[in-house]
Amino acid sequence: MKTSKRFHRAAGLTFGVVAAKFNQSVTGKLLSSCLDGLTKHGVKDHHVEVVRVPGAFEIPLVAKTLAASGRFDAVICLGAVIRGDTPHFDYICAEVSRGIGQAALDTGVPIVFGVLTTETVAQAVERADPTKFNRGGEAAKVAIEMVTVMRVIKADKDTGSKLTSGNGLARAKRKQ
Repeated sequence: MKTSKRFHRAAGLTFGVVAAKFNQSVTGKLLSSCLDGLTKHGVKDHHVEVVRVPGAFEIPLVAKTLAASGRFDAVICLGAVIRGDTPHFDYICAEVSRGIGQAALDTGVPIVFGVLTTETVAQAVERADPTKFNRGGEAAKVAIEMVTVMRVIKADKDTGSKLTSGNGLARAKRKQ
């Protein structure tokens, strides 16, 4: 069995990024780290299109539209929803996660959920901190890996191989 770590090579891939403007102090850091992550893995600036939307609720529609355009290998969604004193948080989080997941299923294009859903502003700031676990940079890595996974699955379908998972990607020949 051969393990592949090709997801780190992203040269030539194209990405759409949908970033909410609401909670700008957090989403701006997520976006910056996401773009840095893509660049570090070989993605050229002209292979990334960033679309800013008013808030997290607007992300799924734009993500689905970008994915359906056929111009992108993956779409990355970035936002921050922070709990307040009303049930608004619950409604927004549920609809954003449902909408992003449905958009991926409808289009067959990897759409990555990089939307923070936190109890406090401090938690959101910590998760957007580039010196700690930054969800924006992680979303870039996930998008690259998902493009690779989907390409391997599609190639295996055409060649008659099967994909097995483990620590990364591995291929095993189908017994004839």
